[in-house]
Amino acid sequence: MSSFKHFINHKLFSTIGEAADELGVDCYVIGGFVRDKFLDRGQAKDIDIVSIGSGIELAELVQKKLGVKRISVFKNFMTAQLKYKSIEIEFVGARKESYRADSRKPIVEDGTLEDDQKRRDLTINALALSLNSKNFGELLDPFNGLDDLKKGIIQTPLHPDQTYSDDPLRMMRSIRFASQLDFFIVDSNMESMLKLHERISIISQERIITEFNKILLSPQPSKGLALLFKTKLLHKFLPELVDLQGVEELEGQSHKDNFWHTLEVVDNVALRTKNLWLIYAALFHDLGKAVTKKYIEPQGWTFHNHEFVGAKMIRKIFQRLKLPLDERLVYVQKLIRLSSRPIAITEENATDSAARRLIFEASDDLEELMILCESDITTKNPRKKERFLANYKEVRHRLSQVEEADELRNWQPPIDGKEIMDTFNIKPGKEVGILKEAIREAILEGQIKNTKEEAFSFMNEKAKEIGLI
Repeated sequence: MSSFKHFINHKLFSTIGEAADELGVDCYVIGGFVRDKFLDRGQAKDIDIVSIGSGIELAELVQKKLGVKRISVFKNFMTAQLKYKSIEIEFVGARKESYRADSRKPIVEDGTLEDDQKRRDLTINALALSLNSKNFGELLDPFNGLDDLKKGIIQTPLHPDQTYSDDPLRMMRSIRFASQLDFFIVDSNMESMLKLHERISIISQERIITEFNKILLSPQPSKGLALLFKTKLLHKFLPELVDLQGVEELEGQSHKDNFWHTLEVVDNVALRTKNLWLIYAALFHDLGKAVTKKYIEPQGWTFHNHEFVGAKMIRKIFQRLKLPLDERLVYVQKLIRLSSRPIAITEENATDSAARRLIFEASDDLEELMILCESDITTKNPRKKERFLANYKEVRHRLSQVEEADELRNWQPPIDGKEIMDTFNIKPGKEVGILKEAIREAILEGQIKNTKEEAFSFMNEKAKEIGLI
């Protein structure tokens, strides 16, 4: 066995090793910290410590030695956690696990280090470094995880049928690591996931979506999304996206495969932002196409109003996936609903009114809407791509001109409801709403400028029309 002291030559690890020596137990740092050190992935925020004995006793002694004030003990799980500086450290006794077919909650018994390594999801997450003084820094790697790291391979320590059946969330984690690290999942593991994909149904939506979000935030999300599709895991929790897959042909006319197109759009957005909700907007931007697809002669394939249909679908999907039903949902719906609006501004008969309305409706999210629209260009024809990008450059220029002239970003009406009520000595009611809407529409249509003076004059004229004066 090799020595890797240079990885763990740190006060924290030497202190943990000293505490383990005092208690007469062997202990190891294991899992993600070790993996990421070999991959040189930066500073760890979480560290897992396994002891061949009580993890709680070890944690309590380490707490005293480090002078840490607070420790969290979970007796039911035989674990303890403490925070040292900015690092969360979890202590657990080595254990072996067995599972019932209908649950991912294991029956836990005390075990050896190898028992503990066997229960890990992947070989690359089963690497352990000793912290005891007798063999400090020694690597224990019974499943050749280090070789898998070097080769860029994802595989389970035990037979994948057992590992994935015991805890089906490990299938999502395998794909997440493949996507994050750009690793290859071995064929036997892919075959097992396809065979066992139905078992993902015993996992809570919250746990699934945690892994799914990490896939979406990986450097090239399409890698993970394609693996979810090929293993049919995606079919189980996001069938609306799967419904976009496939190409139909009638009378010699076909449409693009909107599923694989969507994955390209997601990648394009991910290259420009780590805003998870903008990535979700890209993922869902064409959902409405599956239900609005029609073949109409002589036009061919159409997807009329797919943006509005798709935006309406989002709430139910968010509810089912346990995604937040707050301003993040509204944001995703808005970007999808507006996704075809920017390019319409380049049409010959488009007016400044269309630009004003888009600025008003998109508000602070206008730049992110433009990123989504520009990312929707996935043509492989260089001339077409250049032309489409030039169109969006023109859109940006025109929006900038109108916004600068009319000061519409984050627009607030120059006259609010209170001023309307005070001016005409009226109480809250439909007349206030009529006047507020009329002022807004007049500004957006370019009938009056976005100033208090012109709005006040217009308001008086409108008040005469509805009998307030």
